[in-house]
Order: sequence, then structure tokens, then C-alpha cells
Amino acid sequence: MEYIRTKWLSHPLAAPALWVALPLIAGILLALLIPRPVIGTIYLRDAIYSYSAGDIISQLRYAYDHPEIHAVVLVMDSPGGTVADTESVYLELARLRGKKPVVASIDSMAASGAYYLAVGTDYIVARPSSEVGNVGVRTVLPSTPSVFEDEVSTGPYKFYGGSRDETLRLLDPLKQGFYKAVVLGRGEALNATPDEILSGKLFIGNEALKLGLVDALGTYSDAVDQAARLAHIWNFDLQDLLPLAITLVSPDTSGFQFFRESEDGSPSPYPRTPGAYYLYIPESDRRLP
Repeated sequence: MEYIRTKWLSHPLAAPALWVALPLIAGILLALLIPRPVIGTIYLRDAIYSYSAGDIISQLRYAYDHPEIHAVVLVMDSPGGTVADTESVYLELARLRGKKPVVASIDSMAASGAYYLAVGTDYIVARPSSEVGNVGVRTVLPSTPSVFEDEVSTGPYKFYGGSRDETLRLLDPLKQGFYKAVVLGRGEALNATPDEILSGKLFIGNEALKLGLVDALGTYSDAVDQAARLAHIWNFDLQDLLPLAITLVSPDTSGFQFFRESEDGSPSPYPRTPGAYYLYIPESDRRLP
């Protein structure tokens, strides 16, 4: 055995072979020690309100703080939600985008506030039949001030928060803010006119692509591939960020319902709390529950 080893080491090709093999082995060992980059996935499959927005923001902050996460894919199937919570998530998306790419993957729907979030990403992938858009804001006008026999207030709008005229005036700046977010997010890709965007129409994926409301037609896998390209990585892992980002003591949301119930006890498409909403309500359900 000693003779064979001595004979091999004396071979003229032994030294060059070692010079090639040793760095290769060292490289393999080093690659095994260094963790692969991660593309994180965040799912929005609900209306956008305090609890769902809180979960998404926690995941966005987790992605921002952890260097192993190189990009994020935001998977969306949502009719939108409250104005305030939508804007909170949008601002957190903008913060993350300053550091890492974010790609939106639209499943069945990204309507109203959900589309507001989509335009806050670097790239939007939708399915051909996805419903996209519904840009605008909706609210319920407050009641006309009246006198209650057993209740008093220090001002005529203490019970209602404002007049009907003031509520109507509030809608326009909210609408314009939404429109500016679309224009800023879509940039030169946008082919739709202001009237088309602000009509509140839902566009299917094929039409949304022609209008520049989305960047491509495809699936979650296509969105992941695009995120990898934007992050300049190729050998990566996928990770659902929710289990990593949730707090140890999560609020109990089991008894909370965002939507009101109909008379028969089934969920309605109307939110329980009055206010301003970036929210789509299907036409067939556009009736009081």
C-alpha cells in the first residue's frame, strides 16, 4: 500500500491533480457551510384590515431585517380593505423595496386596496383570468344629525364624525392618492388613460396586461423566477414567512369578523365598521345584508 501511494505521488500528473482537486473540495465544503439565499413568500388571502395588515407588516419587517432573504413574493387574492391599513402596508412595502425586490403574484383577484399594494411592488404577475383593478374608494354617508331623547353631545357631529358633505369631499383626495400610487408604481408601462383607471372597473388579466396594469401573465412559479432574476440569485430556497414572523403572543382573532353577516347568518361582502374603504363588493352582492 505504501508502495502504491509513493508510486502515485511520484507520478508527473499527481501535483497538478492535487492543485485542481483541493480547491474544488474546499469550495464544496464552503458551499455546504454557507446557507443558500431565500425567497420569502407572503400570502394575502383576506380583506385588508387591522389583523391581516399586522401580519403582513410583520412579515415585511422580518424580510427587511434578515439578510438571508434576498427577495419576496406577495401572493394575492383579496378584494381590498380599509384605507388606513392598506396605506400602512403600502408604506412598509416601499421600505422593503428600497432594500430587496418584491414581486406580486395575483391569483384570482387583486381588487381595490389589494391592487394598491400590487402597484407598490417591483413587478406584477397575474393569471389570464385574474381580476385586477377597481381603483377608487367607497364609504357610507353618515346619518343626518338628529336629536336623541336619552343621549346628548357637545357638537352636532359628535355622533357621526362629520357631515355628509364633508364625507363626500374626503373621497376625492383618497381617490387621487390611489391614482398617484398607480401612476408611480406602473410608470412608463401604464397604457391606460386616467378615465379608464379611475372608472373603478375590474379588468381580467389579459386586458390588464394590455393596459399596463400588470407586467406579465403567469403563475406563482413565474413570480418566483422573476424575483430570483431581480435579486440576481439562482440557487435558492423558498420560505413561507408567516411562521417566522409571527410574535410569540399573537392576538386572538378567532372571534373577529371583518364582514357583516346577512340575515341568514352567512357572511356578507360589507364591512362591519363604517369608514372609508379601498374595497370591491361584487355586483350580485351589492345590497344591504
